Amino acid sequence: MSEPERLRLLPWAGSDGRRCYLSTDADGSGYVARLADEVEAVQLAMGARLVERASEVLGASGRERRARPNELRCLAYGLVEALRDALRVAESRGGRGDRP
Repeated sequence: MSEPERLRLLPWAGSDGRRCYLSTDADGSGYVARLADEVEAVQLAMGARLVERASEVLGASGRERRARPNELRCLAYGLVEALRDALRVAESRGGRGDRP
């Protein structure tokens, strides 16, 4: 008897901005599943680099250069996007019983 199919939340949105799901078997080892794993890894790595950058920018105070409003706005948008990606990855992995 084969394992039931599962729906996996993918780390990207459809053209209409809605969530995308992949119907997969229990092992989830197909091409699109592997591609999703790679995209998740890239998203998390980019988020980590953005957090490092934010620490650098926000650490500037006193005698050091102060961050400009445009720089802070851009940083905030990037951090929101990185957090959104990380939450989607966490939700997807939680639904699959994976550990980050």
